[in-house]
Amino acid sequence: MATTARVDPLKNFRFRVRYSDSTVPFLGVHKITGMKRTVEVVKHRDGGSPSTSAKLPGRVEYDPIVLERGVTVNGHEFEKWANKTWSFANSASGRETSLKDFRRDLVIDIHDETGQKVLSYHVFNCWVSEYQPLSELDANANAVLVQHITLQNEGWIRDVAMPPAAEVAFDDPAV
Repeated sequence: MATTARVDPLKNFRFRVRYSDSTVPFLGVHKITGMKRTVEVVKHRDGGSPSTSAKLPGRVEYDPIVLERGVTVNGHEFEKWANKTWSFANSASGRETSLKDFRRDLVIDIHDETGQKVLSYHVFNCWVSEYQPLSELDANANAVLVQHITLQNEGWIRDVAMPPAAEVAFDDPAV
């Protein structure tokens, strides 16, 4: 019996990254790495059981998330955000950098082949800990300039309240 419910896994190339208070995505983000959560293992052994120990969940750590995008002439969003935690211009003039709004919440939206949003992850309290404005420059290479930001974060959750995407049917005029 044929099923109409989707059973194929989602492809990993249709996604958008945006600030949680905006609908405008970061333009050109082509790679996201590091969405990983690790729970520390705490071993506990009772005095009466010398040969075995129990393992309990401990502290949770979230790995930094790295965003990569192609360098454009007018795409300064990564640099503006990175300058919230440290700016050479402020440092050289003796001024301190304001940490008032250096943390931002992000949303990573994943889309299916039809362009419908099917998954969404909210990443909390992100801030730029590493900024690389240019990839390696090589006159013999045939590559695109890429910039990277490494984002420290305090966790992420999947938006489970999002309704499932509607199935799209394409009418075949030949049938």
